[in-house]
Amino acid sequence: MTKWIYKLATEAQWEAALNAGQFEGAPVDVEDGYIHFSTAAQVEETAHKYFRNTEKLLLLVVQVELLEEIAEPVKWEPARKGDLFPHLYAPLPLDAVIELFSLPMDEEGYHEIPPLPQE
Repeated sequence: MTKWIYKLATEAQWEAALNAGQFEGAPVDVEDGYIHFSTAAQVEETAHKYFRNTEKLLLLVVQVELLEEIAEPVKWEPARKGDLFPHLYAPLPLDAVIELFSLPMDEEGYHEIPPLPQE
């Protein structure tokens, strides 16, 4: 089982979450009815496909076991290329976010993803 999942969010979205006491999701999450996450193997492609040229992008590191203890179970559902992606049908409690990274962006608008555990 995957120990960590990852959420890409802007600094403004994270600041709103800090003020609200939980992360309700980005506009696409609210529209779809769940919060989109990626695994370590999926996050770079997600960043390139959906967040190119996005200023002040953060990578939230979420511990799955802790998330499921304080919120709801993560649902693994098919998305891009039929791969299973983690989704949360509830707000993300801030306590489940164990680390966050500010992602530098290169001159072509792509973000540098730090090394992440692959499990």
